Amino acid sequence: MKQLRNINYCDDASCGIGGSVCLPNSDYPRVLVIGGGFAGLALIKGLRKHKVQVVLVDRNNFHQFQPLLYQVATSGLEPDSIVFPFRKQIAEYGNVVYRMGSVLSIVPEENKVILDKGEIHYDYLVLATGTSTNFFGLENIEKRSLGLKDIRDALNIRHKMLQNLEKAAITCNMEEKDALTNFVIVGGGPAGVEMAGALAEFCHYILPKDYPEYPTEIMKIYLIEASGRLLSAMSEKASAKTLRYLRGLNVSVLLNEVVVDYNGEVVKTKSGKVINARNLIWTAGVKGQLPEGIGSEFLVRGNRIRVDENLKVVGLDNVFALGDIAAMITERTPGGHPQVAQPAIQQGKYLARAIPSIINNRPNKPFVYKDKGSLATVGKRKAVADLGKLKFAGFGAWLLWSLVHIMSISGFRNKLLVGINWALSYFSYEKSNRIIIRSYKDEK
Repeated sequence: MKQLRNINYCDDASCGIGGSVCLPNSDYPRVLVIGGGFAGLALIKGLRKHKVQVVLVDRNNFHQFQPLLYQVATSGLEPDSIVFPFRKQIAEYGNVVYRMGSVLSIVPEENKVILDKGEIHYDYLVLATGTSTNFFGLENIEKRSLGLKDIRDALNIRHKMLQNLEKAAITCNMEEKDALTNFVIVGGGPAGVEMAGALAEFCHYILPKDYPEYPTEIMKIYLIEASGRLLSAMSEKASAKTLRYLRGLNVSVLLNEVVVDYNGEVVKTKSGKVINARNLIWTAGVKGQLPEGIGSEFLVRGNRIRVDENLKVVGLDNVFALGDIAAMITERTPGGHPQVAQPAIQQGKYLARAIPSIINNRPNKPFVYKDKGSLATVGKRKAVADLGKLKFAGFGAWLLWSLVHIMSISGFRNKLLVGINWALSYFSYEKSNRIIIRSYKDEK
């Protein structure tokens, strides 16, 4: 039987801006979750049948499936295929409430969080705020490049790419045409590799149809990585295969190169290399996204919050951190867990069991991450897979990658849309979403 929601809302005149955020009355302990990414949603789902009031706060009203942002950016998928409304997600969860807002600060000593729309008191606070793009203090690059961390970034890349291709078709200046059709991707991790592969296939299969006035060779794609190999978190075999696949797609892969400056038209590297490009996509690093109130004494490298083996913030009694923002420093994980979806999901599920135990004064076993392997796709029909001792690449890895990603997307409709889209494009290489809905404007 479906649990009915408690609809007795507070009638405090202080509710709203400058006072308390209006929430349903509840006699249960309140678990305030900041962030509805993979970790936050896994936690909420796990707590849905427990005697707690869960309040989810996020500045967006939707969950976004970040691993497929690059497909939105390259016109392969529509944005609504990889986003899912929180309210639809929690519709059957009788003890969960969603409030849209941005966190301004946390006041741990008063057990409250201050939002742009008011404040919320909590019994337990869970920070699952994720990460933002790390530009490593390179102000020109931060101002003029594009990141790939959320759906707005993906749409900005898509609109700018299509606009620049249209501008290139108009101009008679060959130097300008060259810059408009050159794409530089910085960062050889999964996001950079998958973005480079998707752009290369756009160049090979879409450009000749849409822009017959100039040859496909005019669109050049550069992937720049500061270290000596791609996909450094995966095996040497996966890295070597990825490099071979990308070069087979005519992607210029530059290893041991560090980008140091960009003025909007020219990319400069530490070694002195210069690339004319109006399109720079930065996937070279991330950093923890934190509100005020979490001081530097709680942080470790990468602006991550240090947590103990029960995911509790070290130094705070009733505050936890999950996912990319959390760093559990142990002998087994001296740098914390990988900042990818699987650790976040597992941590969310773990804490959903741990919080009821804490409430009922029962002990908890430490969190242990079970590595299920890593996957990365390189264009269509090719991928690399590291599954424990089993390491393979090619079409089989791509099929596995496709299945895992479809099953991980929220909502049956979204799974269906992505599956149909991939099935059709598998045979035709067609991308039907090459439309400029709005002009890209640099808002930085």
